[in-house]
Amino acid sequence: MRDLNELTRPNIVRLKPYSSARDEYKGKQATVFLDANENPYNAPFNRYPDPLQTELKERIAALKQVGTGHIFLGNGSDEAIDLVFRAFCEPGTDNVVAIDPTYGMYEVCAGINNVEYRKVRLDDNFQFDARHMLAVADRNTKVMFVCSPNNPTGNSLYRTEIEKLLSGFDGLVVVDEAYIDFSSEPSLTLQLERYPNLIVLQTFSKAWGCAAIRLGMAFASVPVISVFNKIKYPYNVNQLTQSEALNALSHPEQVSGWVDKLLLERARMILEFRSLSCCLKVYPTDANFFLARMTDATGIYNRLVDKGVIVRNRSHVTLCENCLRITVGTPEENNTLLEALRLEHK
Repeated sequence: MRDLNELTRPNIVRLKPYSSARDEYKGKQATVFLDANENPYNAPFNRYPDPLQTELKERIAALKQVGTGHIFLGNGSDEAIDLVFRAFCEPGTDNVVAIDPTYGMYEVCAGINNVEYRKVRLDDNFQFDARHMLAVADRNTKVMFVCSPNNPTGNSLYRTEIEKLLSGFDGLVVVDEAYIDFSSEPSLTLQLERYPNLIVLQTFSKAWGCAAIRLGMAFASVPVISVFNKIKYPYNVNQLTQSEALNALSHPEQVSGWVDKLLLERARMILEFRSLSCCLKVYPTDANFFLARMTDATGIYNRLVDKGVIVRNRSHVTLCENCLRITVGTPEENNTLLEALRLEHK
């Protein structure tokens, strides 16, 4: 890996971060707060939240078996994705490399930050070859993005190829594990000490059932996390989000139960889809969704919308022509979808 200061944008290296009122007395006890121009009434919502989410990080650290210094929390994973560009990619000069197809926000953030986005197409099994990723990189390539399990394909990428990227690329490798809780693959968070250029993204939006609170996690080396903390907005995770996340973390058995139910429903839905005359193929998945190639994806999608059933039409995405992405819902929701498809193709 190149020296982190070489990877980081020069203006970010020089930047003196904003120091919030809560940062300045850190480590000391206080009962009277007259430092942040807050309204003294309407507790507890009148006070700014902990800018570094200390208690929440301690709980996550225990669950994920990583040190708190290896954790960044943001307003969804999208904040961490955007910070990667803002911290490490010089607009108009640097570039990033990503698999294709994959989660669309990597390309959107590249566009917002005026960073060239180089795509490397997956093969027919939705897998990638690390050699192809490395071949399109040059000295201005700062970051590579892979998503595993991938979205919209659902499959886990070969771990050996991801490790080849980590070993063979001297920039940063972002591995998005938003769906890791539905996979039998172990998380790469356990490899942070081995790979200083690794950034792992996870989220509370999927298995934890907390999409509405917008809480994303990034796990990386302490120096990389320090760069994120240097440029993030001072109070980027609000108190309501922190409180609800702590509540969710107090009930891990509930999350495990949800995952078990969803995996059972996923298996049932795949079997049911394979029996539908309008379904040509269902692809392997390690996520809480599956990709299905249909006889007429756009037509089926539009008719489902008319019936009030919403799936995702991925027909315009690379390698996903005529494909629908189906999120696994409750048994009742899934049955409604299946009934609508059966009625249409009697």
